[in-house]
Amino acid sequence: MSEDLLADRRVDAAVRAATPPVNVTALRTRPDRTVFTEDDNADGWIATDLTVAVEQ
Repeated sequence: MSEDLLADRRVDAAVRAATPPVNVTALRTRPDRTVFTEDDNADGWIATDLTVAVEQ
């Protein structure tokens, strides 16, 4: 494994550790549309025409 890849992984891990979790709800408004809303943020939302399953 290259040093650059190891450094990138360390940065990714540090960013994840420093970023507080965000609760997001996905609402299907019609078969081809999903709207995402963030807890405690009634004014902001994200719409997408393509969603994918999130794997951890």
